[in-house]
Amino acid sequence: MNQEENNHPIQSSSTFLKGALIGGLIGAAAALLFAPKPGNELRGDLSDKLSLVTDKTKEVASIVGDKASELAKTVSTKSSDVAKSVVEGTNNIVESVKSSSTDVSEELADVSKKVKDTSTEAAQDVHKELSATKY
Repeated sequence: MNQEENNHPIQSSSTFLKGALIGGLIGAAAALLFAPKPGNELRGDLSDKLSLVTDKTKEVASIVGDKASELAKTVSTKSSDVAKSVVEGTNNIVESVKSSSTDVSEELADVSKKVKDTSTEAAQDVHKELSATKY
């Protein structure tokens, strides 16, 4: 990217729509102000347009609030699901490690017993050979 692109990143469509909406409102207000109408009629038109804009703003705010609430609920549900999955995975890993540890210690005990038995037998064999051999 060149310096100009870094200074002026591409705007999203929502930013463009906000700008278009604000520009449209300013244009409508300017048209009303510069229209050749008597003062009472102009003030009435401005009042009507202002109440229309206020109603639309309240409607949009209500929709945005509802969507934000739904999004918050969805995020909460998904994060709870992820947390449960992590806890279950952790428990599975811990159980697997415990089971493997038990298996390894049992095998180690068996091997240790076999080594002990073998060394005892070897010692007895050596002792017999020494006893049987006369110098």
